[in-house]
Amino acid sequence: MNLRENSKNFWRPALFLGQVTFVLFLLILWLTWTELRTSRSLWVLFFYSFPSEFLVAVVPHEPVLLYFARFYSPATVAFIAASSTLLTEALNYSVFSYVSDWTAFQKFQQKKAIQKLINLFNHAPFLAIWIAAFTPIPFYPFRFLVVMASYSRWKFLLALALSRTPRFFLLAWFGHQVHLSDELLILLFVILIVGVNIGFLRQLLRKFFTRKKAGKETYF
Repeated sequence: MNLRENSKNFWRPALFLGQVTFVLFLLILWLTWTELRTSRSLWVLFFYSFPSEFLVAVVPHEPVLLYFARFYSPATVAFIAASSTLLTEALNYSVFSYVSDWTAFQKFQQKKAIQKLINLFNHAPFLAIWIAAFTPIPFYPFRFLVVMASYSRWKFLLALALSRTPRFFLLAWFGHQVHLSDELLILLFVILIVGVNIGFLRQLLRKFFTRKKAGKETYF
């Protein structure tokens, strides 16, 4: 029994760190390798889903889908993107399941507002996931919710398959019909990055100006 517990205590953190490291590696690779970002290989589309769908994503997936839709059919783009998205969301579920054992996370989960949110989600979890994954609303809160509500991993992935696939197909169909220029795709990419990370940017700027103000007060 002790051996089994020790093995579990070793492998769960190791798996958690391995998953996070893998996605961070892919993100750094994408951001630093120019040739990779202009590649037409479907492997690039496949692996891009990991940094763009992992936990709270810092890069958007829409411009990349629109880019690949220039060269491949909407069905091909949707299938590749949906396949890698399901793998990424399986990783997300695994990571959040590990984090859910942390004391800080459990205390957070016991808050009344969070419990109300979980109860609301439990009224129609499959439908809630489907709507959130199909529409442009931020999806990352639902990655937390499914774990906090102990919702089935397989039902979660099924809801994603039935929502993300048609969403990706529609995006790819639009990109296939309307070939957006590289400049427009880059602009869209930047706008979405700012939109996704607006909260973080605000916090960063607030800290910067607070420190700057504190420095001036100390100086005088």
